[in-house]
Amino acid sequence: MKNPFLALAMSTLAACAQSAAPAPSAPPPAQGATESIVLGMGCFWGAEKRMSALAGVINVESGYANGEVEGSYEAVLQQERQRRLRRSTAANHAEVVKVVFDPSKTSLERVLIGFWENHDPTQGDRQGNDVGSNYRSAIYTNSSTQLAVAQKTRERYQAALSAAGRGAITTDVAPLQRYFSAEEYHQDYLVKNPAGYCGLGGTGVRYPEVDVARASGDASMSTQGPTNSATNAAYTVLQGSALNQQRQLVVYEAEDCGYCKKLHADVLSHWQSPVAVVSTFSTQAPTGWSLEKALFATPTTVLFENGKETARYTGYNGNTEAFWKWLGFQLLTPEQQRIAFAKGTEPAFTGSHLDEKRPGVFVDPISGVPLFRANSKFDSGSGWPSFFEPLPGAVTLHSDESHGMRRTEVRSASSGIHLGHVFNDGPPPTGQRFCINGDVLRFVPDAATGGV
Repeated sequence: MKNPFLALAMSTLAACAQSAAPAPSAPPPAQGATESIVLGMGCFWGAEKRMSALAGVINVESGYANGEVEGSYEAVLQQERQRRLRRSTAANHAEVVKVVFDPSKTSLERVLIGFWENHDPTQGDRQGNDVGSNYRSAIYTNSSTQLAVAQKTRERYQAALSAAGRGAITTDVAPLQRYFSAEEYHQDYLVKNPAGYCGLGGTGVRYPEVDVARASGDASMSTQGPTNSATNAAYTVLQGSALNQQRQLVVYEAEDCGYCKKLHADVLSHWQSPVAVVSTFSTQAPTGWSLEKALFATPTTVLFENGKETARYTGYNGNTEAFWKWLGFQLLTPEQQRIAFAKGTEPAFTGSHLDEKRPGVFVDPISGVPLFRANSKFDSGSGWPSFFEPLPGAVTLHSDESHGMRRTEVRSASSGIHLGHVFNDGPPPTGQRFCINGDVLRFVPDAATGGV
């Protein structure tokens, strides 16, 4: 189930598979100076990306392992359906990645540290919203030596998880019995499809040996985890007492999530919304607060009110208007929503700010971006707040032929909400009248803005 933001139904995914079933391959032996191991971390798209980033890793291939059925995507999905319907007890394959690495540049233990830190090994037959035995956490080894190292790292990571108050590891650690390469369209999937599923990146609990290695300057120990004190702080669970108790947005991110960076560039870097926002690499609710359900993709923006999750927006693909619309439906009254998103109009002389005359700025009620200065406001006698000009770049204009009329609609450039219409019967110096619904404006006096 690998939609960019939401899990898709298995049947839909199966219908999208177009490649022929791959031929089985034997368990990969070490070749020359390389060694390999097979790892299951849920969706193999994200696993391939994360393990490829580790120092010393030469190649990562998506595949299927240790099941008792044909090794193809269609067969794996079909077998999982049969297991759910209790029509089969045959073991299904796990979605896995075969990791080939150079032992002279890294070690098996370091590869496994990357494995443990980059997914949640405590979830049983699932990883986030991907549910089924095919998404189980797994380590499939090629030798007794590898098996011993895998078991040792499991014990060490379990100690770290237990100290952090997390549950028991459910990872299937066993010798590799069968392995099939996945279809070509699954290989390097996130390279070919940058908007693909972006996972959370683990529990946020560090493997005990990592800090020791970093303290001694061993750069080869580096994984996708934190590399300095600032990044370590980003993984720390937020303190609920330090956040806005009435209403707070928390953006859950991952270090290697391209769309998290895009959300920062498009929205968070110039945040002016009246709602407080904070970002974190932790996957937990702030202390003393609660999430409605587990997180499964990044970025995920969660709205907390009085310490409880009331809404969430999973994913981001560059559509800022969709993001602001989601937030608008959480912040605005039903009447404001009707105006903002259904191009409604408040009755004349009933809206807000009609008589507002103080120095200040009128802002978008969702994004908080300034729209009109108070000194551009005038009394048009129309029954709606009127302005002869907006702030530069604050609004966009659109043709509107609704209700048998030809008008020019005015929208907020930041959030895309409907504000009103503009007419050419205004005063100098522009000769324009921006006729705006007062209920979709928020007034901020200069004393609160420093004269923005």
